Amino acid sequence: MAASLNGVFHDELQNKIKNCKLLVVGAGGIGCELMKNLVLTGFNDIEIVDLDTIDVSNLNRQFLFHKEHVGKSKAQVAKDSVSRYNPDARIVAYHDSITTTDYSTEFFKKFDIVMNALDNRAARNHVNRLCLAANVPLIESGTAGYLGQVTVIKKGLTECYECQPKSAQKTFPGCTIRNTPSEPIHCVVWAKHLFNQLFGEEDPDQDVSPDTEDPELAGDAGETALNTGAKGDAHGGIERKSTRTWAHDTGYNPQKLFNKLFHDDIKYLLSMEKLWEKRKRPNPLDFNNLPTSVVQSTASLIKDQQIHSVKKYAEMFGNCLDSLKVELAKQGPDGILVWDKDDDVAMDFVTATSNIRAHIFSIPIKSKFDIKSMAGNIIPAIATTNAIIAGLIVMEALKILSGNIENCKTVYLNRQPASRKQLLAPCALVKPNPECYVCADKPEVTVLLNTQKTSIKTLEDKIVKGHLGMVEPDVEIDDGKGTIIITSEEGETDANDEKMLSDFNIVNGTRLKCDDFLQNYNLVITIQHVEKLEDNVEFSVVGDASALKAKEQQKEEDQNKAGPSNNAPLPSTSKTQVEDEDDDLLIIEPEQDVVLDLSSTKRKRKASEELPDDDVKSKKSKADGTDCDNAIIL
Repeated sequence: MAASLNGVFHDELQNKIKNCKLLVVGAGGIGCELMKNLVLTGFNDIEIVDLDTIDVSNLNRQFLFHKEHVGKSKAQVAKDSVSRYNPDARIVAYHDSITTTDYSTEFFKKFDIVMNALDNRAARNHVNRLCLAANVPLIESGTAGYLGQVTVIKKGLTECYECQPKSAQKTFPGCTIRNTPSEPIHCVVWAKHLFNQLFGEEDPDQDVSPDTEDPELAGDAGETALNTGAKGDAHGGIERKSTRTWAHDTGYNPQKLFNKLFHDDIKYLLSMEKLWEKRKRPNPLDFNNLPTSVVQSTASLIKDQQIHSVKKYAEMFGNCLDSLKVELAKQGPDGILVWDKDDDVAMDFVTATSNIRAHIFSIPIKSKFDIKSMAGNIIPAIATTNAIIAGLIVMEALKILSGNIENCKTVYLNRQPASRKQLLAPCALVKPNPECYVCADKPEVTVLLNTQKTSIKTLEDKIVKGHLGMVEPDVEIDDGKGTIIITSEEGETDANDEKMLSDFNIVNGTRLKCDDFLQNYNLVITIQHVEKLEDNVEFSVVGDASALKAKEQQKEEDQNKAGPSNNAPLPSTSKTQVEDEDDDLLIIEPEQDVVLDLSSTKRKRKASEELPDDDVKSKKSKADGTDCDNAIIL
């Protein structure tokens, strides 16, 4: 192998390649191509981490894997496969999550370069922080269909992965999902929530019953509590049961469940008159008199692209209930099922229920193929894109090893040549954002919330871990006493979970000191109390306190210049999400070239319209089974 590099790299660089210790995080679409490139380039010391196992759907582009590998560790099989290209390479594979405590700052410090081939934001955030703490250069990458991107992150030299705010995830208010769907995706989200309520892990935030607290009702009939278990009459004042309990008590009877979901609940929605003043009213269905016609004939298409009648979908619904009931019983009294797009029964359940609901609300019915794309957040993966991006990663790594990290670029792969006839658009790396709450000298952020209605559990799970990306946080009140309200030590602060922030005298202006020992990351949170946020969301993260104050002063000055006006609601960040995670994507349509202003290194989009958020999504986990590869970073 060494002989093959003669005349390609000079001796000094060859030696650096041979002695370089690399960490590759992710063994999927990009990871397979990257591992092959690395061993063929002469890298001999590589460690690779990936939690996932090989699925049949991976085989069309993750070429290191074959049919006999299905169900095995991606990291281990990738190691075994590329070892054939270079038997002398020392490769260590970990079938594990990079976010566990085994992979601390000390673990990262032993590497010369870290290469990300990930597909979700949470893991990217985590690796970004550990590379900053270990002061190790990180090469980030991502693909989405024909689009791709590579960039280099180095502490103090470039902006980190979290320096710029990421595009908001596609979200929908809960009342839209439960009361007034208007698009197929609304019905798909509702159907996935229904699956979880009947067979998975129940979540009060994912209730499928009519929302009696819809802001549009304003004292309408919606104030009457909905009785989930009521027969025929959805109004009743008797004690409410959970959807799971009621379904279990009925033996998951298809007709009873159908009538509850698609007749009784719809009749109840119709009683909320204000919802339908400017909308088309939904039509409850009669289980014994279901439509048998099909809007358009699709018989000539493959099975998953065919569209069926409502009656056919009702039969599919019943068959799925019978199968899923049996699978749930196998899990034991406390067992649950996890929805997976590659599970035919689970996918048929979501297809059937979302299409029945779509028909009720006069929304176009979609094929199983289309619903699978929406439910699994699938972007078709292109093997060629992965190969190009993997090659660019290695080229940036060679610049770093040559001591030319200042010459590294952020490189975008376009779908079609841009204005300068380029498929690859290089851009100078951007300097760190001094206000970044991750890599700034003194990271600080302000969170707007109602301290009397926000629990410690919400602060921990949804804000500190969820939005701010910590893994093992300790949180104490910066009051001179060092009162600890959250700790990473198991069980020590569980008693605080259901208490409100105000119970600890956390009020407007209180500062919280957060420390994640695993990420070697410290952050100060300033709490700003507000009575109510837009769309009844629980919290909003708006940046550091000084920046917020400056924005408010500027807004006040602008309003004074413009004259009196109504106060605008505060910004919101928390709504019902399509998925738990999403990824950050720069989308370049054929008619929308990316214009690179190299003088200021700012990326601009030449476009008059924004692209729909749900055109591109990405996440890879057992829970959602997404089949796209590594989403593009910004």
